[in-house]
Amino acid sequence: MFKVKHWMIISRSTLLIDLLKTRWPQEFLITLVSLSPVNKDYRFDDSQLSIVVIDLSSIDVQDAYKLQQQIDKSQRAIRVVFIHFPLLVDARFLIQKSVTAGVFYSDASLEKMGTGLNEIVAGKTVIPFELEQPRKPTKTLSNLAEELTIREREVLKALRLGLTNIDIAEQLFVSESTVKTHLYHSFRKIGVSSRGEAIAWAQANLHEVNQ
Repeated sequence: MFKVKHWMIISRSTLLIDLLKTRWPQEFLITLVSLSPVNKDYRFDDSQLSIVVIDLSSIDVQDAYKLQQQIDKSQRAIRVVFIHFPLLVDARFLIQKSVTAGVFYSDASLEKMGTGLNEIVAGKTVIPFELEQPRKPTKTLSNLAEELTIREREVLKALRLGLTNIDIAEQLFVSESTVKTHLYHSFRKIGVSSRGEAIAWAQANLHEVNQ
């Protein structure tokens, strides 16, 4: 007997959720539940849950990264699909082969998403080709070794793990103000302007830099 699969969408947009709840249950024979990122009480213990759709226009990429890690560690056959993937920010660090099933840019139409989701339901992965290519380092390793201090590297490594400024301060036994100062100097040195971009840079480059 055919079992109806459950999908979850994490989004703050009630308009988008209402629109998708009108289309997707009929198109894919699923039940679609929604959850606001404001709640942050994410539970993935539903045995029928197969796909989690994360709306990146509603959730910070850092939170999205931690959420996907949580899904991956749940050891359930749940695949993640990102919609409204940013065009101008390099967020390819979000793509994890073990769990990411699909990526749709912010300008993707519902029709294009529907076509891609049909492939995902069939077991395929739908990720734009350019996002699967390794990111070119913004600076050479020798420059990084000279420009980033040991403490700045420690802060960026902690940031890469999804820690908050307070968490980093406690881990490094410094004040939150000191952490903010290190982040400010680090951001300038690696050429980024936001926390999400810094995480993306650290994911792509920092593991190659040894203290």
